Amino acid sequence: MTNLYTQSDLNIRKTWAYLSFFILLVAGIGWTISYFADSPIIFWIALIIAFSMSFFSYWFSDKMVLSMFKAKPVTREEMPELFNIVQNLSITAGLPMPQLYITEESQPNAFATGRNPDNAAIVVTRGLVNLLERVELEGVLAHELAHIGNRDILLSTIVVVLVGTISILTDTFFRASLGSRDRGGDGDEAKGRVLMMIVAVLLMILAPLVAQLIKLAISRKREYLADSTGSLLTRYPEGLARALEKISRDQTPMTKANTATAHLFINNPLKEGRINNLFSTHPPIENRIAKLRGL
Repeated sequence: MTNLYTQSDLNIRKTWAYLSFFILLVAGIGWTISYFADSPIIFWIALIIAFSMSFFSYWFSDKMVLSMFKAKPVTREEMPELFNIVQNLSITAGLPMPQLYITEESQPNAFATGRNPDNAAIVVTRGLVNLLERVELEGVLAHELAHIGNRDILLSTIVVVLVGTISILTDTFFRASLGSRDRGGDGDEAKGRVLMMIVAVLLMILAPLVAQLIKLAISRKREYLADSTGSLLTRYPEGLARALEKISRDQTPMTKANTATAHLFINNPLKEGRINNLFSTHPPIENRIAKLRGL
């Protein structure tokens, strides 16, 4: 039976699997570029980038995300109710107290980040604190603590860095292939440039699709699991269900939302319509609410 501990172990293995996949993918892109450009140094540069970004994403991706949303630390003196809720839930879950942050976004939302439970953070928006009642806020914070306990946070935050790096590399390869069209050469060289152009186009198409599939694989199942685990912490699934209803009804845009970070949040900050549910990083919110009320 899946529980917090088995899910934690599984997500640790997934983290290393995705890091390994990323290194192999970047190495493959680098080798392809170096082969067609007849420059072996490009392959070694790609390897250095892959290992460097993997190291960076493990140790610093959470700080990067906090900086992106201009999240500020919260103290007990500033927001005693929020602080006490998280502290009590952490004791219940047997987890260290995470750092609390707030971002001055009007859209009600929240996310957790960090590389492990000892180095974790929960970020709430100003809109969330202003909108929800205490039991609803408890439901949301318990959901985010469940992500920390399940070790979802490292996996989710790393994806932000790795997907961005893959996009930059594929774009660089595409530009390099365009630049090669004007170089002179014999028939074989011309054929090589055409082949390089074809490979570049394929990478430009496939890389974003692979990145999106990775995010979908990570996000959808973990949201359901965090909903149920969080409800076990509060012993009141209705609190989170009501919170999700309010959050989903709010149409306030998030100024710093983007596709790279959307999967981090408890609800998709991009406010995608029903037609995009198939490709959303989050399961339909009505399904989540129904599952919570069926617990």
